[in-house]
Amino acid sequence: MKRFGFHDSPVLSSKPSFWRARLVLIVLGLALCALVAKALNVQILSNEFLLRQGEKRYERTLVLPAVRGKIFDRSGSVVLASSVPAKAIWAIPEDFHKATPEQVAELSRLLGVDARDIQQRTQDEDKNFVYLQRQVPLDVAQQIQKLKIPGVQQLDETRRFYPEGEVMAHVVGFTNIEDRGIEGIELAFNDQLSGQPGSRRVIKDRLGRVVEDVQAAIPAVDGQNLQLSIDAGIQFDTYTALKESIEQHQAKGGAAIVLDARTGEVLAMVNLPSYDPNDVSQRTGPALRNRVVTDTFEPGSIMKPFTASLALDEGRITPTTLFDTGNGRYRYQGALISDVGHFGTLNVGGIIQHSSNVGMTMISELLSSQDMWAKFSQLGFGRVPQANFPGMAAGRLRPWQRWRPIERATMAYGYGLSVSLIQVAHAYTAFARDGDMVSLSLLRRDGKPTSTQVYTPWVTHLMRTYLEAAAGPDGAKLAQVQGYRVAGKSGTARKIINGQYSRTKYRGSFVGFAPVSNPRIVVAVSIDEPMAGGYYGGRVAAPVFSDIVSSTLRRLGVRPDVPVDSLVAVADQGRHAR
Repeated sequence: MKRFGFHDSPVLSSKPSFWRARLVLIVLGLALCALVAKALNVQILSNEFLLRQGEKRYERTLVLPAVRGKIFDRSGSVVLASSVPAKAIWAIPEDFHKATPEQVAELSRLLGVDARDIQQRTQDEDKNFVYLQRQVPLDVAQQIQKLKIPGVQQLDETRRFYPEGEVMAHVVGFTNIEDRGIEGIELAFNDQLSGQPGSRRVIKDRLGRVVEDVQAAIPAVDGQNLQLSIDAGIQFDTYTALKESIEQHQAKGGAAIVLDARTGEVLAMVNLPSYDPNDVSQRTGPALRNRVVTDTFEPGSIMKPFTASLALDEGRITPTTLFDTGNGRYRYQGALISDVGHFGTLNVGGIIQHSSNVGMTMISELLSSQDMWAKFSQLGFGRVPQANFPGMAAGRLRPWQRWRPIERATMAYGYGLSVSLIQVAHAYTAFARDGDMVSLSLLRRDGKPTSTQVYTPWVTHLMRTYLEAAAGPDGAKLAQVQGYRVAGKSGTARKIINGQYSRTKYRGSFVGFAPVSNPRIVVAVSIDEPMAGGYYGGRVAAPVFSDIVSSTLRRLGVRPDVPVDSLVAVADQGRHAR
């Protein structure tokens, strides 16, 4: 048998061609060049671009919050609202599921939320950030931190604190969870208080830690501080007097406002029931209503001085013009107009002092509907007050073309139109001044206020004497203040329930100013649905007016304008009457 050797194989014995070896070398060389070119592109030519792309994946913009401005009373020493440090509690759901039932239960107790709610928020493990609660007080946050619950973290933030609580609630208002104003001054001046947040561009690692700054930070601009016209002491006195009256008369609610007759500044504004703005759970329901500016009502007899002053200003009557009110019953346009007593023949001063509806009806017959409407409009009725405060109501004043004679008569003594308490107080500044209404402000004023002339000075000075008599011993004597001359008018109106005048529900009001010799303040009080101790404004609201005027004038350092002894007997009568 023939044996084959290595060189006998045609495959093994053949020599590789030269061109094939060269081809392999060329391919390997090109591949090496491509790798070198790619490396050169990545490491040198595209290095900056790729770095930017990488940075974008981990680059974040951090918001540098601005500190919200503080709110002070007019003295600048009493803080009404400020921002205090707080913590936001958040969790990583995937890690939080490692928490023990005991830890979850204690967290639930500290946060004041149901444990099931916490479990529901953290059930989605795909999320890496879930808020559990915002604006948590620092002491509570420290207790939570001590629990060392897996996945529970904290962030620095602030929350608003209102030291005066329910006394200032309707003035200051409150902010929401995002620190934006929702009610009161916090809402009205939100832009000034908020400031301008800053920003910081940074790169974070995968654990959320800041590695470096990308660019220079833009600093935050803190909000402005505000100094209100409100006097904290007068506000507290007004709150106390109003609260005592509501409790005494078992009333549904009440409101009071104090104005500086010289500057138009609001010195106090109180509403009851109230709420504590620090307690989120109380920020709901009727207690939120700022009755001074939002609630409108038929004013009743407190409108009579405006109608009488118009008739005097227009020359339709004089101080000596007499009106025969008879036995207090007057048939007019098919309706019966009634007085509470038999006053006989009265001049305009007697009509105001005895609050005669019959007399006012007779005066209205001498006026045109257009003139009355124009004057009421000039006084601000039927229009939103210009005081830069949220929720201001315009009230209701129908166009004069639609007034019937009987409606002109009822509007003359305060029925058929609706007003707010701040509108009435504002209009009464005309009587406390020389016939001009001063503009209102909730911020402290440094300059001279603007005003609008609505009556001639001689008419307002004359009406001032009539209103002093109306608040005197033969009028609403419970409005008197020991040592000071006061002037004002009570009003009592039936409430409209389901489109009908109620026979059991009333609103009693009193509006006036003091001291008469040189008026400094205007005070308006309204008691809603008093159920005990009477319902007439002179009975339920006048004593509150007296208490507020007494404490306010003393706080302002206003000297008494009558001897103290001359009012001792009247004061004693007032205490027995109360």
